[in-house]
Amino acid sequence: MRHGKTINHLGRTAAHRNAMLSNMASSLILHKRLTTTVAKAKALRKFVEPLLTKSKSDTTHSRRTIFATLQNKDSIKELFDTVAVKIANRPGGYTRILKLSDNRLGDNAEMCVIELVDYNETLLEAKTAGEAKNTTRRSRRGGKKATDATTTTGEAVAPAAVVETSAPEDTPTATVEEGQTRDEAKAADEEAAS
Repeated sequence: MRHGKTINHLGRTAAHRNAMLSNMASSLILHKRLTTTVAKAKALRKFVEPLLTKSKSDTTHSRRTIFATLQNKDSIKELFDTVAVKIANRPGGYTRILKLSDNRLGDNAEMCVIELVDYNETLLEAKTAGEAKNTTRRSRRGGKKATDATTTTGEAVAPAAVVETSAPEDTPTATVEEGQTRDEAKAADEEAAS
C-alpha cells in the first residue's frame, strides 16, 4: 500500500529524478511547452511551480536559489526577464496539463502536453473573446425581442414606458363545508352575495 507516499519516484534514484526534473523545467521555461507522459508532467508541475513563484521577486537570492535547482543560465535569464513579467499577477497555477488522445507506441504510456498557461495564444484569444461576449443568461424576457427590433430596423429602440398597476382586489373565497363540493359552495356564496 502507498499510504502517505506523495512523491512519485518515477522508477529512478533521487539524483536521477532531480536531474531529469531540472532538465524538464529548463526546457519548459525555454520552450513554454513540453510533450511528455502524464506521470512526469504531474511530477514536473510540483517541481516547477514553486520556482515560478520564487521568480516573481527578482532578487539576487531568488536568482541564486533557482540557479542551484536548474543549473542553466539561459533558462534563468528567460525566467526572470520574460516569464516572471507575464505571470506577475497570477496567484498560482502557472502550468496546464492537456492529455493527448493517443498513447505512446512503445509502452502504451499516457501522453500529455504541459505548458505555461500565459503562453497559449489560442486559449487566451478564446478567453478574451468570451469575456467580450456576455455569456450569462439570466432572463429571456424582452432580451431577444429588443435585440431583434434593433437588428431589423437598425435604429435604437426606446425603452417602453413603465405602467404602474395596482394589485388585484381580494376576491372572497368560498368556504367548503363538510359533504359539499366546491361548485356547490361557490354557487351558495354567489346567491348570498346577490
